[in-house]
Amino acid sequence: MTRVGPVERGLLEQLERGPVHLALIDPEKSSPEESAALAQGAVELGSAGIMLGGSTGISRERMDATAKAVRTAVRAPTIIFPEGPGSLTAEAHAIFFMSLLNSRSLDLVIRTHARTALAIRKLGLEPLPMGYVVVAPGMRVGEVGQVDAVDRNDLAGAQGYALAAEMLGMRWVYLEAGSGAPAPVPAEMVRSVRSVVSIPLIVGGGIRSGPEARELLEAGAQVLVTGTIAEAEGIGPRFRAILTEVKRARAR
Repeated sequence: MTRVGPVERGLLEQLERGPVHLALIDPEKSSPEESAALAQGAVELGSAGIMLGGSTGISRERMDATAKAVRTAVRAPTIIFPEGPGSLTAEAHAIFFMSLLNSRSLDLVIRTHARTALAIRKLGLEPLPMGYVVVAPGMRVGEVGQVDAVDRNDLAGAQGYALAAEMLGMRWVYLEAGSGAPAPVPAEMVRSVRSVVSIPLIVGGGIRSGPEARELLEAGAQVLVTGTIAEAEGIGPRFRAILTEVKRARAR
């Protein structure tokens, strides 16, 4: 088993005090300078870290420049949210080493991981082993990832994937509705998954408001990830409302 490194240890320590927020920034949708400004604004409001990724076909040069700019702007960890080998950069602190559990493509379940594991170690990136589960509608990640998306009413199916991830030794599990999804993962699904796993539960996709964030946090989400709202509006009122709900949940 890979050892828990400083980035993961820091996140786990924060989770002991309550849920956290991670801001997702797409290097292809924001310049390095814009990404650094978004990261700074998010961290000032309380984000525990910055995830970099989202688009397919991100160039190595763009990822390098963005990770370097973000890392210079904030002290919070910069974590790669990979879309493929081109996402790798030594300028980040860590990488979600994630298996897309409900993909029909073995490349996205394990083969790409086998091809890139040595490179990740050589780059000095800290791996955070994660089971990644796409829930309907799945959006672009569902298409590109060739997934059999978990139906929004299939609570047992979501539980099964999440528990399997934990039993396989993964230390994080992520329920993803897809970037730009019309609605987040159902709160009842979050609640049901949280009831069967002991590893941290990440929820992302379609979270656009404080009330949506509150419902997911009350259902048991431990990490909320938002990206589209900041891309569309910057560090605006709705982004701030989401962070306010995370702070309230931590204060309880």
